[in-house]
Amino acid sequence: MSSPKFPKLPISFHSDLKKKIGEYFTQKGKATTGNLNLHSKAILLVAGLITLYIHLVFFTPPAFFAIIECVLLGCFAAAIGFNVMHDGAHGSFSRYKWINSLASNFANFLGASQHMWKMKHNVIHHTYTNIHGVDDDIEARPLLRLCDEQPHYKIHKYQHFYFWAAYSLLYIYWIFVTDYTKYFSGKIGSIALRKMTPKEHFYFWFYKIAHALLFVVIPIYMVGFTPWIIGFLSMGLVTGFVLSIVFQLAHTVEHTHFPLPDTATGKMENDWAIHQVKTTANFATRNKLVSWLVGGLNFQIEHHLFPKISHIHYPAISRIIKQVCEEYGISYIEYPKVRYAVVSHIKFLREMGRA
Repeated sequence: MSSPKFPKLPISFHSDLKKKIGEYFTQKGKATTGNLNLHSKAILLVAGLITLYIHLVFFTPPAFFAIIECVLLGCFAAAIGFNVMHDGAHGSFSRYKWINSLASNFANFLGASQHMWKMKHNVIHHTYTNIHGVDDDIEARPLLRLCDEQPHYKIHKYQHFYFWAAYSLLYIYWIFVTDYTKYFSGKIGSIALRKMTPKEHFYFWFYKIAHALLFVVIPIYMVGFTPWIIGFLSMGLVTGFVLSIVFQLAHTVEHTHFPLPDTATGKMENDWAIHQVKTTANFATRNKLVSWLVGGLNFQIEHHLFPKISHIHYPAISRIIKQVCEEYGISYIEYPKVRYAVVSHIKFLREMGRA
C-alpha cells in the first residue's frame, strides 16, 4: 500500500504547539537535549550491565544467584534501551552528533540492528502510528490481534491471558529473526527499506557477529551450554517483556485510536500532530521512579510530538501540551498509575480477541 498522507494546515494545533514549546526553551535558556543528569544515569546503567556481564561470565556465582543476576541483566539491557539508545537514536541524548551515535550504538551491541530500528521506529512508527498495514509495531500475527482490521484467529480469544508470554519473546525474536527478515526482504512491513550502502551492510554483520561473540560464544566457552541457555533465556525473556509492555501501554489501550486513510485519496482525517495525540497514551507521569527507569516513555504523547527533545524535559513540556490540547478540544489520554494502564491494555486485548 502507498503511504498515507496527512493534511497540512497553515494555522494549526501543531504550529501553535511548536511555537509555545519553542518559547519555553528560549525563556528557560535550556538546550532541548540531555544534560548531566541523563549522562550520569547512562554511565550508571552501562557500568551496571558491564559489571553483571563480567561477574556472570568470568566469576560465575551459584545457579540461584546467577539467575537473579541474569534477570537484572535483562532489566539493565531494557533500561539502556529506554534511556540511552532511544534518546541517542532520536538525536536528543546530546547536542553532539557523535555522542548520539555512540548512545544509539548500544542497541547494536545488545543484538538489535540500529539501522533497522531507526527505519522501523523513527520513520515508520513515529509517522504512521497505529495505522494498520503501515505501523509494524502493531503487527504481531499470528499470536496477537491488535486492531480491528487484522484477521481474527481462534487463539486470540485467550490473548489477554497469554500476552505476557508473547511479549517476553520480543527481544529474542527481534535479534535472531526479525532483523534478518527485514535485511533479506528489504522491507519493514509494507514499506521498502532504502538501499543500504556497503558501509551499512558491513556494520550490520559486524555488530551481529560481535553480539554473538559476546552473548553466545564466550559465555558458552566459559560456563558451558546448559548454564548459558538458562541464563540467556532468563535475560532475554525479561528484556523482551519489559520493552514490550512499556510500548504497548503507550498505544494499545482502550482509549487510543487506530485511524485509517481515506480509501480513495489516501489522506488521513487529522493532521500529523492530532493523529499522534489520538493514537498515544501516557501513564504514571507523576511517578518519578517509573519515569527514571523507562526513560520518560511514560510521557509517550510528549515523545511522539517532540521526539528530538530529550525525555528529561517531558514533565515540564507536558503542562504546555495539555493546555494546548484543552484549547483545541483534543482529548489527552493519560492513566495516573501503571496498573490502570495495564488493566486498560488487558481489556483492549480481550476486546480485540472477540470474533
